[in-house]
Amino acid sequence: MMINNQTMNNKIKILIHIAIWGILFVFFPLLIYIDSMYDTIFLRRSIVQTIIFICIFYLNYFILIPKLYFKNRIIAYVTSIFFLLILSVFIFNYQENINDAKMESMRNEMHFGKDFKPGFENSEKNKMPKFSPRPSKKWPYYNFVLISLLIAGISLGLRLSEKLIQNERSRKEVEKEKLNSELAFLKNQVSPHFFFNTLNNIYSLVEVNTAEGQKAIIQLSKLMRYLLYESEHGNTLLSREIEFMSNFVDLMKLRLSSKVELKVVFPKKYNDFEIPPLLFISFIENAFKHGISYIEPSFININMSINKKEMYFWCSNSLITKEKEDIKTASGIGLENVKKRLDLLYPDKHSLIINKTEVFYSVALTIEI
Repeated sequence: MMINNQTMNNKIKILIHIAIWGILFVFFPLLIYIDSMYDTIFLRRSIVQTIIFICIFYLNYFILIPKLYFKNRIIAYVTSIFFLLILSVFIFNYQENINDAKMESMRNEMHFGKDFKPGFENSEKNKMPKFSPRPSKKWPYYNFVLISLLIAGISLGLRLSEKLIQNERSRKEVEKEKLNSELAFLKNQVSPHFFFNTLNNIYSLVEVNTAEGQKAIIQLSKLMRYLLYESEHGNTLLSREIEFMSNFVDLMKLRLSSKVELKVVFPKKYNDFEIPPLLFISFIENAFKHGISYIEPSFININMSINKKEMYFWCSNSLITKEKEDIKTASGIGLENVKKRLDLLYPDKHSLIINKTEVFYSVALTIEI
């Protein structure tokens, strides 16, 4: 499909080029000078100029710019353009000499012929035809050089614009690959030891409450399935992301003591839409990793709300004494990863505020939807 679209775009581009050359250098001269006595000479000049301009345009477009300009060989590029213009002037001069000879021949025929052409007046004194004053002989050359420089400039500008578009397309492809790599890396940020701890907790739970243990195993399987498969397909539904976070929180509850105050609020009613997966899990995991204690009173608050324009996520947790010094190094990689993803996915459309004090750590994320 992509190849067909590219082929179609190339065909359209070729047709546009043909139409522009035809309209600018053939159709307009033919239309304007259709009643001129020098139609043939003028049209011949137009055709020769068209061929020269086409050569300047495409030699510059396909050869000089890619081979010299894009490789920073600016002096060689300017020199090549100069010699190309000199060669074009020589060809144009040769054609002008032919045109002048033919015009002179036409004048002689008018002067010595028996009948005069319409559009000339007979003088009573010498019966010589009158000709309109001609512009300076150098003017066609000035005009030709100026248009040649304009054509070279247009081809350069067009090539540069296409190069910029191509670079932007390549940059977006690189960013897309980078996002995929960062997403894979982010999955690994969901600590592997979490699964071992959860399995140990489930094992202990099964001995005490088999039904709850089986429920926890199902939640863990859903969590792993989401990480391994569902998040591979680009965006995911917000409902699936909320379900994933809820399963994660439910599993983390298994190792909480009574000293931990946990509050979790996810929206119940909302219009479902697609979002990039695993945007919030690093914040939640860090809260459980650094915000709970089996000895000291601690808390974790997780809240998400949605309106027509914005999605708001807030997560705060207490800071345990032993975690205060190493929270930065312990969670920095995951948070930096999320920051980069947000910058790539929602440029100028999100706000991330991280607040840290001696006793608590909070994250507030707002995303335009």
